[in-house]
Amino acid sequence: MAKKAGLGRGLDALFADAAPVEEKQAPPSSKKEAGTSESEDRVLYIDINDIRPNSAQPRKNFDEVKLGELSSSIKANGVIQPLIVRESSTGYELVAGERRWRAARMSGLRTVPCIVRNFDDKQNAIVAIIENMQREDLDPIEEALGLKSMTEKYGFTQEQVSASLGRSRTYITNSIRLLKLPEEIQQYVSSGQMSAAHGRTIINIPDKAKQKEIADKIIRNDLSVRATERLAEKVKDELRPERKKRKKKVSEADKEKTAEIAAVERELMTLLGTKVQITGDESKGKIELEYYSLDELNRLIDALRDAFK
Repeated sequence: MAKKAGLGRGLDALFADAAPVEEKQAPPSSKKEAGTSESEDRVLYIDINDIRPNSAQPRKNFDEVKLGELSSSIKANGVIQPLIVRESSTGYELVAGERRWRAARMSGLRTVPCIVRNFDDKQNAIVAIIENMQREDLDPIEEALGLKSMTEKYGFTQEQVSASLGRSRTYITNSIRLLKLPEEIQQYVSSGQMSAAHGRTIINIPDKAKQKEIADKIIRNDLSVRATERLAEKVKDELRPERKKRKKKVSEADKEKTAEIAAVERELMTLLGTKVQITGDESKGKIELEYYSLDELNRLIDALRDAFK
């Protein structure tokens, strides 16, 4: 799968494809002072048992079948792209390349090519997230958790996250919003039983039981996102009896809303994650966006700001 553009230098600067290969194993005891490591930007062969997984790895699920396929490739061709590691008190910790490390263990390799970097905890976590996003290895919930950790654990603003990953603030916000879903529905999204777009469609339903009911219908009936939007709007209307369906005087132009306007409403609804209504005629009209909390209002304001940058 092609690498997505827009992620800046990212790991291209870290992998150092032209780095010379040191044809010897690097023992964990050969520590250098920070900033003076002779192995900086050099590929060293490190004992695979001296490497442990990244504690900040956002990816939680590894497909065993695909790992087996990669293991077979490694048996035939070796590990072509070096792992990125950092020194730790017990040896080395992975920064990027856990899938290759796991597959190399399966293939029986004793050593693996690595580039040793002097990363702190924050850099370690960010590189792990970037690598997985570049390779599209994260499911939507893993990605959301990684993005949330950048803002909450490491103090990034959403603007900084956006600049670091080459994604819009709206993308970042919509991704993190998935974590508002009940854990069971998050698992549906994580496993691919329903898409992230389906998940965003039902987030604003205030009743968790109704969210679960719609999620089950999505899976059982293979509902499209558009069908889910209609169902979600119907449920939200049913849960707002206090509105008592105000009888508006609807103009003939509104009654005969064109298919084009309806399509624009649906597109905006998908982009903004809330109900959108366009009323009026060719000379004047209005676009209404619904929100149900201060947090939701702030999210919509951010999305609109991004759109006009």
